[in-house]
Amino acid sequence: MKNLMAKIINGKEIAARVRAELREEILSLKEKHGVTPGLSVVLVGDNPASRVYVRNKGKASEEVGIHSAQYDLPESTSEKELLDLVDRLNKDSSVSGILVQLPLPKHIDEEKVIEAILPSKDVDGFHPYNVGRLMIGAPTLQPCTPYGVMMLLDSTGVDLSGKNAVVVGRSNIVGKPMAMMLLKRNATVTICHSRTADLAEKIKSAEVLVAAIGKAKFVKGDWVREGAIVIDVGMNKDADGKLCGDVDFEGASERASFITPVPGGVGPMTIAMLLKNTVESARKAAGL
Repeated sequence: MKNLMAKIINGKEIAARVRAELREEILSLKEKHGVTPGLSVVLVGDNPASRVYVRNKGKASEEVGIHSAQYDLPESTSEKELLDLVDRLNKDSSVSGILVQLPLPKHIDEEKVIEAILPSKDVDGFHPYNVGRLMIGAPTLQPCTPYGVMMLLDSTGVDLSGKNAVVVGRSNIVGKPMAMMLLKRNATVTICHSRTADLAEKIKSAEVLVAAIGKAKFVKGDWVREGAIVIDVGMNKDADGKLCGDVDFEGASERASFITPVPGGVGPMTIAMLLKNTVESARKAAGL
């Protein structure tokens, strides 16, 4: 085996640091201002992956001192019942953040539900208002996964200004907001997707590569530019049923300067940023 060149960006460690800082901050909010951040998580139906996510979010909230409430609704819940619950949580001053776990059952319009959440309580950062603020470079609550990726990039100590950044994937949850955040840091950003011609060539130009397409080991090791920073947002299973990312980790590690593992890279950061957004929202609501 060749010597690995890449330093591993340890998302678990960085997320643990973020949580420790938040614990201190929440303690101070409670003691000095009588403010306890509250997160309400709504789960509709019985999607096993969603159930795991929701449980992890609840656990992480309690661990840092956020009051966590979970609403488990049956698959048969109507759109109106869900919107009524969102409305109640919007009006409840003890709730700093509202998160409706996606995907929702087919008969419920996800867009309508996202738009019903108050932008100031939208800790997922999906509301059109918050997305628009990000677009004009004046972000409020930011989408958790790309927000976490920015923190991982910061941990490398590399200045992003002027760097060629390539984002593979154009989803509203990761790809598009990721591009906006990199742009705000003065990177030169290319967004690639399934219809991009000469995808491998585009990726080879990336000094910073963020892969978020959801295809196991899609990005080959020899597509990675020497010395690039590689952030792998993918969470897939390989042919042997093992968790893997969108990037061929072994191959890419021989060429990259920094790389995130899967698991243990971006995943832990997403939840850490959700907690950060919840605390931010509680602060604003208390006028701090």
